[in-house]
Amino acid sequence: MNQRRKFQWLGTLLLALLLLPSACKKEESKPPAPTETAPTVMMGPHAVAKLQPTAGNQTGGTVTFEAMDGKVRVTAELQGLPPGPHGFHIHEYGDCSAADGTSAGGHFNPAGTTHGAPDNPADRRHVGDLGNLQAGEDGTAHYDREDALISLEGPDSIIGKAVVVHARADDLTSQPTGSAGPRLACGVIRNEAGAE
Repeated sequence: MNQRRKFQWLGTLLLALLLLPSACKKEESKPPAPTETAPTVMMGPHAVAKLQPTAGNQTGGTVTFEAMDGKVRVTAELQGLPPGPHGFHIHEYGDCSAADGTSAGGHFNPAGTTHGAPDNPADRRHVGDLGNLQAGEDGTAHYDREDALISLEGPDSIIGKAVVVHARADDLTSQPTGSAGPRLACGVIRNEAGAE
């Protein structure tokens, strides 16, 4: 009986010794590292106009406005255009309901200046003067520039105005619209949440 107890005691001891290293490893293991998250990208005010064709046309696309470093970056991706240059402007009313787009009114011009090129000084262009888009043979056009006169905030904000693409090139000098002709597409500029 004594011998039997010795063997039981030795068996228990051996089992405890075998389990001890794994128990120690669990205690020594480090807690899981905190999950890394991607850095948050801070964007300034941001607005989008989705252009729809006026009656009898096929032009459409998206124009995006993003505030950055005291300027507004304007980018556009359009399709359904006749090849060549087309006047590209911000108009005074956010109303594209007329079949020909005329409900958008004239160029957005809060300072009452003359029409001109987008690179002209502020006293010789409208806020809405964005110059021309150049459409390729496939009917697509890309536009990308930074503008120091456009604003997405305050009393002269373009939010709630309209973007219009015209049938002809803007000659950048004729008053009051650059002789750019009929309106091929129109879209209301809305903030990123979709409200005007």
